[in-house]
Amino acid sequence: MDRKEGGEKEMQQEQQQEKGGGGGGGGGDGEEEKQTLIIPGLPNDVARLCLACLPFSHHARLKCVSRSWRSALSSRSLFDIRSQWGKGEDLLCVFPEDPSLSPGGLFDPRRCVWSPIHPMPCDPSRYGLSNFGCVALGPTVYVLGGSLFDARTFPMDRPTPSSAVFCYDLVRLSWAPRSPMLTPRGSFACGACGGSTIVVAGGGSRHAQFGVGGSRVSAVERYDSRSDVWEAEKGLPEVRAGCTGFVLGDDFWVMGGYGLYRTVSGVFPVDDYYRDGAVLGLESGQWREILPMWEEGERSRLGQVVVLRKGGDDGASASWAIFMLDGCFIFRLCRFDAVSNKWLKESTLPKKVPSNLSCGFAALNGQLHVMMPSTSHHQKSYTMKLIIQVYNPRKRSWRFLHTKPPFQNPLDFKCAAMCTIHL
Repeated sequence: MDRKEGGEKEMQQEQQQEKGGGGGGGGGDGEEEKQTLIIPGLPNDVARLCLACLPFSHHARLKCVSRSWRSALSSRSLFDIRSQWGKGEDLLCVFPEDPSLSPGGLFDPRRCVWSPIHPMPCDPSRYGLSNFGCVALGPTVYVLGGSLFDARTFPMDRPTPSSAVFCYDLVRLSWAPRSPMLTPRGSFACGACGGSTIVVAGGGSRHAQFGVGGSRVSAVERYDSRSDVWEAEKGLPEVRAGCTGFVLGDDFWVMGGYGLYRTVSGVFPVDDYYRDGAVLGLESGQWREILPMWEEGERSRLGQVVVLRKGGDDGASASWAIFMLDGCFIFRLCRFDAVSNKWLKESTLPKKVPSNLSCGFAALNGQLHVMMPSTSHHQKSYTMKLIIQVYNPRKRSWRFLHTKPPFQNPLDFKCAAMCTIHL
C-alpha cells in the first residue's frame, strides 16, 4: 500500500508539472520553458530571427509544424523583425474580380509562388463589384469602394457606387469591415502614406460592362487606420474619374482620368480624357495643377502608371522614378513638377502585346513587371498562364518569368485590382 500511495503521489506531481502547476518546484518551470521554445536548443529571440528570414510565401506550410511556430509566424512582431533586419520583400496582391465571389492571390516574383487570399465577406443583395481600389498598409490590404449592382434598387441594370471598406490581415488571414468612405465612389485614385494613412480622390459610378455614363465626383478624403476615421479634404479642381493616384513624400498625385463626356455627331457619347493632373500637399491641404504631360495626338489617354521607389522610408532619403506602360512601350516621367512634365521613352517590350489583350503593370523589388496572360487548350483542358516580362531600369535589361495563377477564370487586367505589399 505504501508503494501504491507513493506511486500515486509521483504521478500527481508529474501531472502538475506538465500543467505548469506550483507543486513541481523548479522542475515544473524547466518543463514549461521547454514546451514554449520555438526551436529546441535556441533562445526564442534567435528562433524568431530565423523564422523572419524565411519567405512569406512559405509561412502557410510552416505554420503546420507546431503550435509554437504557428504562434510565432502569426505575430506582428515577426514583421517588425523582418523590417529591422532588411528581410522585407515585395509581393503583388491581385484581385481578378469581385473579391467576395473570386478569391485573390499574393504573388512572390522571386520564387514564382502564389498564396491564396480568402474570399471577402459578401452582401447577399449586392453583386458584381468592380472598379474598386486596393491599398496596402503594412501587412494589411484594404479594399475600397467600387461599382456594383444592388438588387434592392431600381432600375437593376444600373451600377451604383459603393462606400464600403474591408481590410484583410495577412498575419491572421482574416477579413474585417472598416468605417465606410464619406462619398461612395468607383474608378478613383488612391494612395497610401506614412504606414497608416490612405488618401482617395475623384471617382464615380462607372461600371466595367458599360461605356460612357455614370456620375463623376471631385471629393477627396483621408483615412487614418489607427482611429478608423475618414476626414474630408479639399476637393479636386474639377470632377475626375478613372484617374491614377500615388503618394510621393508629402504630396498626393492624381493623373489622367476623364471628366465630362462629349458626343460624336450629337449622338454617341465619348469620354473626354485629361492630359494633365493635380497634386495635393498633404501638409498644406492645397492643390496645385500639373500642366499637360503630352501634346495633342501623342496618345489618347494616360497608360498604366507605377512608382519605383528607392532609398529609405523617410521622404528625405528616398528617391522615386515614375514609369508608364503605353502599348508595347515603357515611358519615364523626366520631370515631375508643375512646370514641365514630359514622358520620355525608356524601353520597348521584347514580346509585343496583342491589341486585344490587357496587361498588368507593377513595380516589385526595384524592377518593372509587365504581366501578359497566355491561354492554351490541351486535351480539352483549359490552362491559363502568365508571361511576365521583367525590366531592370538600372541595368536596362529584360528577362522572362512564367507562372500559373490560381484563378479559375481568365485574368482580365482591365477589371483586376492590384497593389504592392512590402512584408
